[in-house]
Amino acid sequence: MADETTLSSPTIDPYEYLQFFPNPDGTATRKSNVLLSKTISDLDHDPRVLFKDVPIGTSNNTWARIFLPRQVLDSSSTTKLPLIVYYHGGGFILGSLDDRLFHDFCSNVALEYPAVVVSAQYRLAPEHRLPAAYDDSMEALHWIKTTQEELLKKYADFSSCFLMGPSAGANTAYQVGLRAAAQVEDILPLKIKGLILQHLFIGGVKRTESELRLMNNPIFPVCASDLMWEFSLPHGADRDHEYCNLTVGGGSDVLDQIKQLGWKVLITATTGDPMIDRQVEMARMMEQRGVQVKSHYDEGGYHGIDVIEPEKRKAVPVIMKEFVNSAMASQSVKDIVG
Repeated sequence: MADETTLSSPTIDPYEYLQFFPNPDGTATRKSNVLLSKTISDLDHDPRVLFKDVPIGTSNNTWARIFLPRQVLDSSSTTKLPLIVYYHGGGFILGSLDDRLFHDFCSNVALEYPAVVVSAQYRLAPEHRLPAAYDDSMEALHWIKTTQEELLKKYADFSSCFLMGPSAGANTAYQVGLRAAAQVEDILPLKIKGLILQHLFIGGVKRTESELRLMNNPIFPVCASDLMWEFSLPHGADRDHEYCNLTVGGGSDVLDQIKQLGWKVLITATTGDPMIDRQVEMARMMEQRGVQVKSHYDEGGYHGIDVIEPEKRKAVPVIMKEFVNSAMASQSVKDIVG
């Protein structure tokens, strides 16, 4: 075990690193960030994938972006594509589905799988602390189930739905999954088959060995994740809150429902992520609760590498395809038996 007294001193200013500066009125100023920048345009976009922006919630100005492989528009096949609902990362205080990293990733998944991808925007903290992001993300599911949008009604298989996200998006996909599992009838005809959690954003008060060892990781230092939790959790909550420490108390009781529903969970991570110990613990906890979990851990790397590095983006659909096909096949058998 690493010595906490010698390894726990951060050497990075998280505010400067994230270019995130809180204001006295409870808002924040977000300056240009090297990782997150809204630079996408039709000229930058892969022409093999169609994308369309649609409004969701007028009161909170939430919206979504639909990705569809253009090849299906010219196909005579009536077979619909799996539906992947995607939630972007950014530690709940940064980011947008319009950021180039997330846009390109969704475009690649839609093309390489292929699938219909709906990337959903949610409100950010500290202006809107958790559970605002979860509320908006759940609202996106209800919008999908009732929408008359042709790209979804014509091409998406609502009975083969997966929730996916990187980092805070993975945390959101998990929390939305818990809500959806608790109200299965309310989201019909959407039928969720599984969760795809990339580099899960997770924390806790007591430092793990990997957090101590990678305290000053240059890509995602622990002080940056601490700051994100400080400004996104409900006022007065610490990092052992259930939104952050997903294994606290043995996990949510709704995991029993997820087990009964037969959902599968894919957890991808890297050993170079300060949160790797917690991600492994999360997978172990879910397995102990009887949930079907597939874990994929790459050596080295860093938090969010699947989204940040283009060559890694192209590898993810291979893992996803195996997982999604397995989840769809096992669910079909379960439906027949049931």
